[in-house]
Amino acid sequence: MIQLLFLVLFAEGVVAFLLLVKIGPLRELVIKSLDQLKAGKGPATMKTIAGTMSVILLSSLMSIVKIQNKGAKLGTMSPMDQVLWRTHLLEASLMGFSLFLGFVIDRMHHYLRKLIGLRSSVRSSKEELERLQKERMQLKEKEEKASKEIKQLKEEISTLSENLKKLKLESEEKDKNIETAEAHVASLQKQSAELLLEYDRLLEDNQNLQNKALGYKS
Repeated sequence: MIQLLFLVLFAEGVVAFLLLVKIGPLRELVIKSLDQLKAGKGPATMKTIAGTMSVILLSSLMSIVKIQNKGAKLGTMSPMDQVLWRTHLLEASLMGFSLFLGFVIDRMHHYLRKLIGLRSSVRSSKEELERLQKERMQLKEKEEKASKEIKQLKEEISTLSENLKKLKLESEEKDKNIETAEAHVASLQKQSAELLLEYDRLLEDNQNLQNKALGYKS
């Protein structure tokens, strides 16, 4: 029994040491082994073993108390009682340390799992943050590009507006020139009509003069 308890205590000490100190992939291997141990019927089995050890520990403690009470009544303990007392004390100490180390290993495994989960969450958050920063940079670049394009479009619109104003002024000037030309043509047409009337009148006067001249000759 004592050899078995020493072996259990040694194994628990090795597991606790590997959980405390990271030596290559050994910590991950121990954590995975504990995960498998806690899966399925593992927790119930471990509780049963812990309960049995607790009962044995309580029995050893009661035996120690009985032997001490017996020695107190007799005034001294016999060599056999001393051997039994030391044996029960050693067993109780080993079982107590085993239960304590088992509890420590369980808590260390629990908190290491939480720590791994937190590190995974932090890593995911960092990756998400980096992705968001990249997207922000891309959006910033797109915004700058769009701003440049808008600026160029505004310049083009400004140039087109100026050209439109120039074309409008040229069109108005041409309209004025056309109106002036039309007025000049109308004036020329009026003058032409007046000249035709004057020409007809002169022809008529010339015809009358010719007629008069012929009358004088006859």
